[in-house]
Amino acid sequence: MTLDVVRVRALVSGRVQGVWYRETCRQEADRLRVSGWIGNRDDGRVVLEAEGPRPAVEALLAWARTGPPRAVVDSVAITDLPLDGGTGFEVLSRPMPGR
Repeated sequence: MTLDVVRVRALVSGRVQGVWYRETCRQEADRLRVSGWIGNRDDGRVVLEAEGPRPAVEALLAWARTGPPRAVVDSVAITDLPLDGGTGFEVLSRPMPGR
């Protein structure tokens, strides 16, 4: 049986900066054993890339639609990406202008 592995990019809009969104997302990704990264954008949104078994990535995206208690998520735009085989989940410290 082959494991269905996927990679997605999610662009999260709303009150998602300054509310521990990135760190709690990393904790959730670690719990789900999903690899990837998350970072703030200069425009106030958060972007995350996640790779792993489809059910785990879908669970992380479900979490992303709500986020931590102080977040207010307005929308999550999801794009499918090619796999890159990374390991671990990283919180990027610098704002990301165009990614």
